[in-house]
Amino acid sequence: MWIKSITNWIVAAALLLFSSIPVSADSSQNRPNLYTHAQAAALMDVTSGRLLYSSHGDDELRIASLTKIMTAIVAIEYGDFKKRVKVSKKAFGKEGSSIYLKLGEEMTLENMLYGLMLRSGNDAATAIAEHVGGSEEGFVYLMNEEAKQIGLKHSHFANPHGLDADGHYSSANDLAKMTAYALHNPLFSEIVKTESKKAPNPNESWDYQWGNKNKMLRLYDGADGVKTGYTKKAFRCLVSSATRNGQQLVAVTLNDGDDWNDHGKMLDYGFEYYPLSKLMEKGEAVKGYDLVVNSTFQYPFAKGEEDRLEKKLVLRPLVKDGSTDVSFGLRGEIQLYLEGQQIGTVPVYQKGSFLPEGNARNPARTTMVPVHSSTFVETLSNILKRLFLQQN
Repeated sequence: MWIKSITNWIVAAALLLFSSIPVSADSSQNRPNLYTHAQAAALMDVTSGRLLYSSHGDDELRIASLTKIMTAIVAIEYGDFKKRVKVSKKAFGKEGSSIYLKLGEEMTLENMLYGLMLRSGNDAATAIAEHVGGSEEGFVYLMNEEAKQIGLKHSHFANPHGLDADGHYSSANDLAKMTAYALHNPLFSEIVKTESKKAPNPNESWDYQWGNKNKMLRLYDGADGVKTGYTKKAFRCLVSSATRNGQQLVAVTLNDGDDWNDHGKMLDYGFEYYPLSKLMEKGEAVKGYDLVVNSTFQYPFAKGEEDRLEKKLVLRPLVKDGSTDVSFGLRGEIQLYLEGQQIGTVPVYQKGSFLPEGNARNPARTTMVPVHSSTFVETLSNILKRLFLQQN
């Protein structure tokens, strides 16, 4: 759990840096304009976090049940998948879309997450929030803390389900970044691509059977997520993902009356005009040096962009006895630049060294990575500590 949390926050740091890198102006000559019917839209490459398209991407808007993307990843990171969640009176009576949980019913957190994401159960969202956060308010606090850690600049959550509320909003760009972050989690990724799920029903002789509301899973070749949303004020909202030729993209539209078709166009656009290129592979030798790279690095380039890529090898100084000042053979890093902006770093090691699991996207070696708690008591303790520090 500790290693998984560290990895998750490294991915967050990477997305925070690279999603801000714009599409090259020169490359626009090689691709058509992309239009949607949405009030706001965004398209992002999941591996790199590069924002490939954005229209009104930072506008702060209602997001309906797209909220549950954050609910799910917070619950996965803080909760125990196998623990049973008990349905309270508040969860049982929650209005809107539902998986029709009974008062007092118990279900594993894992199964409840399927009901949350496949059927958009507001009752499941409330029960999950109370279980993981101790209360709905406690869980919302965790959601907003997670948003800060991921680097969401135009998001604030007031509830775990997405029913319209003052102070509850996000943006297309933030939702793309949030979803790309969440898709690095294996359980989240598995849940959102599931078309149908059965779960035990303690109150009836038949099991729950949930079909995924996301029609993109059936309409688009390679689709593998993510979430639908609708309220009378937010209108139709959609986050979809798809994978082709080893590249995964995330598309977001807010207030879009033709979202299924628009998402197909957006994903086609990304795959055609920004294919993922592998620039180096873990264990590959650094030409002219007795060094190897620690991580595979991939990045989506428009036509002609890769020719303008610049690489800079930055080595750590040697101490007097000839050894490096860093243990385990780490000698430095290769920094990668496109149009003068850094798009990534890849650690380099002395040839023959043990190569640990690395993350080529992470540019922030000094990032302090919080460790998520796995129990409610630990979570509550951390919340109280943070509140105490804020007051002092």
